[in-house]
Amino acid sequence: MLLLLGAFAITPMLLPWLAARIGSRAFLVAAVLPLIAFAQALMMTPTVVAGGAPFETYAWIPSLDIALSVRMDTLSWLMTLVVTGVGALVMIYCRWYFDDNAEGLGQFSAVLLAFAGAMYGLVLTDDLVVLVMFWEITSVLSYLLIGYYHRRAASRRAALQALLVTTLGGLVMLIGVVLMVVEAGTSSISLILAEAPSGTVVNVALVLLLVGALSKSAIFPFHFWLPGAMAAPTPVSAYLHAAAMVKAGIYLIALLAPVFAFTPTWRPIVITLGVFTMLLGGFQALRESDLKRILAFGTVSQLGMLAVALGYGTRDAALAGIALLLGHALFKSALFLIVGVIDRQVGTRDIGELSGIGRQAPLLATAAFVSIASMAGVIPTIGFVAKEATLTALLDEAVQGEVWGIIALVGVAAGAVLTAGYGIRFLWGAFWTKPGVNGDPAPATTWPKTSIGFLSAPLILSTLTILGGLFAAALDAPLAGYADQSPLSSPGIAAPDEIAHLALWHGFEAALWISLGTLVLGAVAFWITAKRDLTSRVLPFTASDVYNITLRGIARLSVITTSLTQRGSLPVYVGTIFVVLVAAEGTALLAGSDWQSELDLYQTPMQLLVAPVMIVAGIIAVRARKRYTGVVLVSVTGLGMVLLFASSGAPDLALTQILVETVTLVAFALVLRRIPSRLGDHNQSVAPVFRALLAAAVGITMAVVAIVATAARNTPPVSEQFPELAYTLGHGKNVVNVALVDIRGWDTMGELSVLILAATGVASLVFVTHRSDTLSQVQSIPDRFGRSRTPLVETPDGMKPRTAGGSTRTAWLVGGQKIRPENRSILLEVIVRVLFHTIILVSLYLLFAGHNLPGGGFAGGLVAGMALVMRYVAGGRYELGAAAPTDAGRLLGVGMSIAVACAIVPLFFGAAPLTSAVFEAEIPVLGHIEFVTSTIFDIGVYLVVIGLVLDVLRSLGAEVDRQSMDAAGTTTREVNIQ
Repeated sequence: MLLLLGAFAITPMLLPWLAARIGSRAFLVAAVLPLIAFAQALMMTPTVVAGGAPFETYAWIPSLDIALSVRMDTLSWLMTLVVTGVGALVMIYCRWYFDDNAEGLGQFSAVLLAFAGAMYGLVLTDDLVVLVMFWEITSVLSYLLIGYYHRRAASRRAALQALLVTTLGGLVMLIGVVLMVVEAGTSSISLILAEAPSGTVVNVALVLLLVGALSKSAIFPFHFWLPGAMAAPTPVSAYLHAAAMVKAGIYLIALLAPVFAFTPTWRPIVITLGVFTMLLGGFQALRESDLKRILAFGTVSQLGMLAVALGYGTRDAALAGIALLLGHALFKSALFLIVGVIDRQVGTRDIGELSGIGRQAPLLATAAFVSIASMAGVIPTIGFVAKEATLTALLDEAVQGEVWGIIALVGVAAGAVLTAGYGIRFLWGAFWTKPGVNGDPAPATTWPKTSIGFLSAPLILSTLTILGGLFAAALDAPLAGYADQSPLSSPGIAAPDEIAHLALWHGFEAALWISLGTLVLGAVAFWITAKRDLTSRVLPFTASDVYNITLRGIARLSVITTSLTQRGSLPVYVGTIFVVLVAAEGTALLAGSDWQSELDLYQTPMQLLVAPVMIVAGIIAVRARKRYTGVVLVSVTGLGMVLLFASSGAPDLALTQILVETVTLVAFALVLRRIPSRLGDHNQSVAPVFRALLAAAVGITMAVVAIVATAARNTPPVSEQFPELAYTLGHGKNVVNVALVDIRGWDTMGELSVLILAATGVASLVFVTHRSDTLSQVQSIPDRFGRSRTPLVETPDGMKPRTAGGSTRTAWLVGGQKIRPENRSILLEVIVRVLFHTIILVSLYLLFAGHNLPGGGFAGGLVAGMALVMRYVAGGRYELGAAAPTDAGRLLGVGMSIAVACAIVPLFFGAAPLTSAVFEAEIPVLGHIEFVTSTIFDIGVYLVVIGLVLDVLRSLGAEVDRQSMDAAGTTTREVNIQ
């Protein structure tokens, strides 16, 4: 089972590549893995029926007692069969539902298979914390699936709505999980259920867990997201919203009910909300004219019934509920797939536009009739068996005066009436021949020929609903294993004389007559509603309105907050930060004990030489009137730090500092091109006295903090152990680099995230439409043979052929031909051409030597970035494109992915995240070599830093160049027109 779970995690990554080559047939390949999991679950049937529970575990986070454990008892066995079996059929169905050239087919197939894997893990895991993880994974993947038609606003809204509602419920549920785990002392689900903890904390935890379950299964007041999710492709609705995702909440209720159903808070929540949801969904289904929305609100109603049956807590109700769960997965997924066939064939789901399809598509109509019969509870379907068993279980409790039994019985009976009503409405709307304008039959809807492969999935599912009813007795033994975990009756109620069994026929008992009565009343309800217009609003507001009002309120509050705090003034922002710094640190200093210090005048003579220069440069920078002068003077202080680091025995820090200063200076220079050269040309500095006082306060505060900190330590610093740890744990002699990629790898990963956010922020401020580099390809005019001969050069009017009178010098760099002749420097081009590859090699040397010598991924990445800076400065934006013909975002993403993988992979080997391994070998000629896996993490750092530099050059350099050229060209054309 764990092996299959791993396969579900890996296989989806291959599907985009496969779909690009074989189109929609990739879904047939994707269906193989769920079929294998289905077959494996079937092979476990004898063990499960005998009362066994196959169990596999792998210690994941031993310190927290969290394990990747899977356990297949009766409930999880059935859910596994549903998730994998229906999932495989839906993927086979997708082969004919989607065209080979459908947009995003590879991503959709991958996400759908990944969702199947997440559900597979969710229903099998025996760890409550891991269950929450799978729970949230299904929410994220369902967001992607529902929003498949991302160009449609309705799909985007529906996907976001489903994500927000289910994720909010999941966060509340997480709190409940933490409380339950702490109270029970374990995260093992089987142990928690075996020990059955009780008390106030457990009751609170149960309420929070139920919030998550109700939100996931679209129980009121969270029901509104499910009908909105019908904007998704129909296979998504058939799988997620009939057989899988919405069953996750029902599964959690069924999992906890045998032990916790009789706690004070359980039944008031589950029974009340379940009954109300049943009635609300059924009533709304009778008002809809879209086939898919009829099924959507019908699903809401059926989920309410499942919550009542499985959450009631007695043995007979549990048996009926688990049979109903199986039946609902079969008939509702079949009905959604049938709607998909209709929509795909005729292009509409509106019952007012459909007529006469039943005669033209008898197989499809038969499958629909069987599925609706099962949903309404008509013999001989499994729906009839489950419905009669549910009514019998609740009737036995109600006749003895159990209040919750009475409420549940009345609610289920009323819900069954509505179910029969909207079931008939579905059949009538989809397949009947309807009257035309003058009472004559309306023209039959044109029905194209349908492939049997397209119909195979709904036909198989509808057939199984009949087989499930005919062989209900055979299902009794496997499903009874779950029901037997529940008590025979509610507290204070006498147990029934004999336990219930699933069977197609129990005789003319009371439940049968109730069931028949619901069918008759359902037909009457359909007849009444079919003659009336029920589209008008009944209530002044709905749960969906509350959701929309809440979102609008949050948006308005964010606007108000932003308008109060984000004034658009950088000095105000920086000044606020400095004021808070002085106030907070000053208060801490004044409230502290007596100040002590351990100061030396200097540690090395270099400090006496460098410090005065840095101070003078800082003072002159404040007085500078030109922006570039100020930037250069500020860089003097940074270069002074280079000398201080180098003289203090920190060559790594010195190397990194000089590279950072250089890249920063380049970034400033790129920005300064677009703003006035002199300070105060547009905006004069205001409140100079206040600024001076604040600056002095910040300087004094930080000086005092530094002085006090020299004597604040009262225990040996952990850094004293770093040299030994670097060699014994990180297998390296460069303490700084080993600390970055091994000892303090989590800090480095956080810093990488900050770098990526910074690069993304810069790019989003500069790029107008997209951040991809589309300007850097070399452009030229093809000759008569199609070969590129005549180079183009950049002019105020755009790219033009180089004139005969222009520069004819041979370009050392490809992009040099694009620059105006007066802006070219042949000397610079030669130098860059000669040194570029050498600098790249130096950067690679620093990357791989950094574990034992000065260097590392950060320094190596900055050196490579400087090589790109040289190419850009020498040849412009086109040369930058030739030097780095890839998107900066890809480098950032790949680098971060490598770093994350280095954190995750050790977990699969029972080690802590970011644990390094060393490989040693004797190689001929090379001799003894060692390789430490933290080098791979360093490669991720290397790529992220290069991606950051490239993103800055592309945004602040190439894109600004393009915008400037466009503006110049526009101005020139306007002048020519005038």
